[in-house]
Amino acid sequence: MGADWSLGLRAPRAQQRGGRAEAGRPPPGRGGRQSEVATICCSGVPSRRTTMCRWSLLFLWGLLPGSTPGGTGRSYPHHALLDWEGKYWLHWGHEGSTLAFRLEVQTPGYVGLGFSPTGGMASADIVLGGVENGSPYLQDYFTDKNRELKKDPQQDYHLGYAMQNSTHTIIEFTRELQTCDINDKSITESTVRVIWAYHHEDIGESGPIYHGSNRGTKSLKLLNPEKSNILSAALPYFDLRNKNVLIPDKGTTYWCQMFKIPVFQEKRHVIKVEPVIQEGHESLIHHILLYHCSNNFNDSVLDYGHECYHPNMPDAFLTCETVIFAWAIGGEGFSYPPHVGLSLGTPLDPTYVLLEVHFDNPTYQEGLIDNSGLRFFHTTILRKYDAGIIEAGLWVSLFHNIPPGMPEFRSEGHCTLECLEEALEAEKPGGIHVFAVLLHAHLAGRGIRMRHFRKGEELKLLAYDDSFDFNFQEFQYLKEERIILPGDNLITECRYNTKDRVRMTWGGLSTRSEMCLSYLLYYPRINLTRCASIPDIMEQLQFIGVKEIYRPVTTWPFIIKSPKQYKNLSFMDAMNKFKWSIKDGISFNKLVLGLPVNVRCSKTDNAEWSIQGMTALPPEVERPYKSEPFVCGSSSSSSSSTSSSSMLSLNFVLHVSVFFLILSNTGSIRHFA
Repeated sequence: MGADWSLGLRAPRAQQRGGRAEAGRPPPGRGGRQSEVATICCSGVPSRRTTMCRWSLLFLWGLLPGSTPGGTGRSYPHHALLDWEGKYWLHWGHEGSTLAFRLEVQTPGYVGLGFSPTGGMASADIVLGGVENGSPYLQDYFTDKNRELKKDPQQDYHLGYAMQNSTHTIIEFTRELQTCDINDKSITESTVRVIWAYHHEDIGESGPIYHGSNRGTKSLKLLNPEKSNILSAALPYFDLRNKNVLIPDKGTTYWCQMFKIPVFQEKRHVIKVEPVIQEGHESLIHHILLYHCSNNFNDSVLDYGHECYHPNMPDAFLTCETVIFAWAIGGEGFSYPPHVGLSLGTPLDPTYVLLEVHFDNPTYQEGLIDNSGLRFFHTTILRKYDAGIIEAGLWVSLFHNIPPGMPEFRSEGHCTLECLEEALEAEKPGGIHVFAVLLHAHLAGRGIRMRHFRKGEELKLLAYDDSFDFNFQEFQYLKEERIILPGDNLITECRYNTKDRVRMTWGGLSTRSEMCLSYLLYYPRINLTRCASIPDIMEQLQFIGVKEIYRPVTTWPFIIKSPKQYKNLSFMDAMNKFKWSIKDGISFNKLVLGLPVNVRCSKTDNAEWSIQGMTALPPEVERPYKSEPFVCGSSSSSSSSTSSSSMLSLNFVLHVSVFFLILSNTGSIRHFA
């Protein structure tokens, strides 16, 4: 991870909107970043001294090669705008066991950052900092379950730098991923619910003043490896976007539109995909999927869009089975690794594609017109491998169900060894290399894990998110590529909470229904698009006492024949009629996890592997994976990191002393390191 620090260049504010750099614009060179920060830092200097101020800062930059203007010398590979007004920027990165943060906030008072289990103030880990009366401060706090703020007796946040002028406060600090403090939150690869706040006044002796409306929350993956490439400003791109689609005034809508990929005279590789979300629709667009359709069409299929999965939708939509790309709410752009690209322009590549947009409109807003979609950056400089994507997990169906009132319920979708054996046969002995994973569920989802098995042994988790947030789903870059071999097993394991529900939760498309899916980006591309499973429904019904259904099945959902209390009810109505207790739910969960599964194993050309439809059993795990527990006091990186930071700060102070001599009479800028 050490090399990642050098990638932390942020685009100028003029290029940023909605928390991310404007699509297609690369970060500026070092000179642009210098001028931007010099302008901000000198904004409070009297006009006659502004030029001197800016040139002095640029001079100091030259004395510290590679350093951030007015900072500890670190570059931060990640950044996010936390508020919608553009006033609160968070920059961060990690090296070894240490996380480093830089806060740039438009306030002369205190700034706060925290980590919360729910995104609220209860049971949160909080740090407050600023510059008061010429002195920097940084204090570690926590809140109890009643949201009472208390100073932490163990101070685990370490100030590296502070700066304040008439408009902005900038502070840099570090902390360990695991602090061994019961009042702190451990930072893992799971989603972190970051909370933030600021005030125009400093903390003072009586403690922090209530921040009022200057607060918020944002879900982030703080340990997601930095894989983005700096793109040329001249790199060509094309958009696939909705065309003035009227969003229906109902809770859930899946809207489908077919597109034709631009015609290329030679093969190209897509190297980056970005969402193009219409301003104001950030909360309405839940996910976007792009499918490869049959190439045996003419352009007449492009004339109009239609609601997906509707009885009257065009037949052409039924040929669109292979997922090419997936984006979900909260995610940003995705860059392929330097040796991999999404192939376009060959006979194996898509000509016609289907864009599926999931609108989530819980308040039934009317009259909303949408033009959201995806942007594809491509190049003729081909990479070594063509990328593929596999949808793994639970086949979306009513056979996936979760009882009401459950504080925890676990579902599993199997990508079976039989499917992988057949589909990967042509790739022996190398298998396929997975480099990113998107984990997907709906509102009841609380955690998702992608488990990996080989010959009875469970390997390290392929991907996981133990703090799943429905409103923040994006591809996780893997720290190291993982190889999937013929005969391996993959299990997508989803954890749900239905305590607030009084009826069954069913597998389905609505956000109130559930899914349990993983999308695996991999290379080299093979003829496999879906590797999933369906649990046996009859044994589930036997659990509630169902004895017989009407055959042949002529209606859906099918109808129960006996016993008497369920007679002539659909199996959905019968499951809802059953009086579920938590004890029943636990027993039912144990039953479902051990049931045989029906294998779904689909090719990219809408055909099926011969294994499709067979019954398989969950893998027998002889050696489950056990991660090494973290032992408090075992890390030696903390002291070395602190020492390194101190040396950088001391070095910077020596140079800043020159700056103070130049501006000794202005009193407008205060730096502390």
